[in-house]
Amino acid sequence: MPPATLPELSAQNVLNARARLGEGPLWDGDQQVLYWVDILNHRVHVFEPSSGDDCHWDVGDMGSAMALMKDNRLLVAMGNRIASLDLSSGAVETLHTVEFDAPGTRFNDGKCDPQGRFWIGSMSPENPGHAALYRYDPDGSMRTMVTDLTISNGLGWSPDGGTFYLTDSPQRKIFAYRFDGTTGEISDRTVAVELDDEAIEPDGLTIDAEGNIWTSLWDGWCVACFSPTGEALGRVKLPVPRPTCPTFGGPNLSTLYVTTASVGLSQKEIQQAFYSGDVFAIAAPAPGLPTHRFGG
Repeated sequence: MPPATLPELSAQNVLNARARLGEGPLWDGDQQVLYWVDILNHRVHVFEPSSGDDCHWDVGDMGSAMALMKDNRLLVAMGNRIASLDLSSGAVETLHTVEFDAPGTRFNDGKCDPQGRFWIGSMSPENPGHAALYRYDPDGSMRTMVTDLTISNGLGWSPDGGTFYLTDSPQRKIFAYRFDGTTGEISDRTVAVELDDEAIEPDGLTIDAEGNIWTSLWDGWCVACFSPTGEALGRVKLPVPRPTCPTFGGPNLSTLYVTTASVGLSQKEIQQAFYSGDVFAIAAPAPGLPTHRFGG
């Protein structure tokens, strides 16, 4: 039986953030809040959908991806380091530093696997092939898992935990790997989604409970949905050209939150897409998967 196509969906603007580079949305099901970052403004935000309130911490560096930790902290990838952010005091503590081999390289998108390990990619847009994907374990060790990337981006795991997805944006491909949850190893890379025929780039992604892949399309004015085997199921239009990353949240994980960016847009483009940098929400046809916490 062929996969079902996506029903007609619409996006609602839920936060007038006007971020330069909104990214890294992370849902905390215990607190019912959405963490997200404005990378270029060095801010980690927390948004409470029930009240509409949003506040932020200035972290002094380009925080790009996060994971929930114990003791009211967030694990944050920023610049070339992994750090913890104390949500009570705002204090930032460096936990691990990486020396990148190409100038202009920094950490980009990241996420925790079901076993509590933090996977984080780097980006090196001016040095193609010099970015990589790393795995930061709860014991404080870090391993390089994939090399020869340019902008390591959206990543996630299938509902059964057996498949790992990784995006390299300039290649316009989402790769699928066999994932061993016990060892944390990945193997047998294949191409799950390929977008070579369009002048857009897949950015962040998330997986729903049916295994479908939801990816933001940079300069595509939309979020796209693909089946687990890569068939295009449909797209949800947005009033802004540069969506960056989706994640599921809400009481039943049935809301797809999408961060967006205004960076690089001309004044004329901003006028045409006034809500660039805001956060949007989509009522999804299938719920998402729970957020995994660093260390389990």
